[in-house]
Amino acid sequence: MSGQKILKLTHFAGTVWLIVCLGYLLVSVLRQLGIKWWVIFSLSGHSVLIILLLISLYLFLIFQGIKRTTISAEHPLTSSGPYLLLYDISPLLGAFSAGIGMMGTNQISQLLLGIALGTMGATFLSWIIIDPAIGMIEILLPQSRKHRIARLNKTKYLRQKMQKSREQLLENVLLKEKTNKQRWQEELMSQAKRLAEITTRDQIDFQAECEIAQIGLQSWQIGGLSCMQNLHDMAMAECKKKKQNEAVIDHISILWDGIGKWQSPALSEMINFNNKTTSIQK
Repeated sequence: MSGQKILKLTHFAGTVWLIVCLGYLLVSVLRQLGIKWWVIFSLSGHSVLIILLLISLYLFLIFQGIKRTTISAEHPLTSSGPYLLLYDISPLLGAFSAGIGMMGTNQISQLLLGIALGTMGATFLSWIIIDPAIGMIEILLPQSRKHRIARLNKTKYLRQKMQKSREQLLENVLLKEKTNKQRWQEELMSQAKRLAEITTRDQIDFQAECEIAQIGLQSWQIGGLSCMQNLHDMAMAECKKKKQNEAVIDHISILWDGIGKWQSPALSEMINFNNKTTSIQK
């Protein structure tokens, strides 16, 4: 059995024993106050489910590899195996010490009460007072401080490096997008003017519709959705120039619907409206 698994099992045993002792002390106090057994059982019955859930969660955390996040270079004592073992068995050591100290007691209830109090005292002393104090002392050691400063500086450097990498990546994407738009502005101006010429006619026949769709397909093959959007904006600007600020019907978006990832805004709004209406009816 590995050392880590032994520590897990020991810690689990110590914690379970601590819970048992806490429950015994609580029942003892209630009995001393004159509360009947049936009242105690009725109160504890409501908390059985919560206790089982907490124990299940604890078992999951323990056996899924949870452990104290101590760095050996900064905490040479509290991260060592013997110290962790002593830390985990402190409730059991408290019970054992209290049991030895009360060996001459004839009353079982007094013996159990002493063992429970010894467990609580040893656990509180070890887990709440001694362990944090030792951890604070370890942090103040010169070697620990040196390692901590180096670790924080390294973390800061890696964070800054990652941030610069993200900024550089974003800058490259924006630069590439800007370069593509400039190139498309030159290459696709003739197609934009052709689209404006076709869509500003009084009537658009089937052949003209096919030509519009063909131009959209070519722009998709050149640069995908971004290229299509750029060509569409250029064509609509040319349409407004020809119409002299008159209302312009966006035939291009409708005829391009289904090419690549292009979707007509009017059709997409209609689909969303139909979906909402269907969901409301259901």
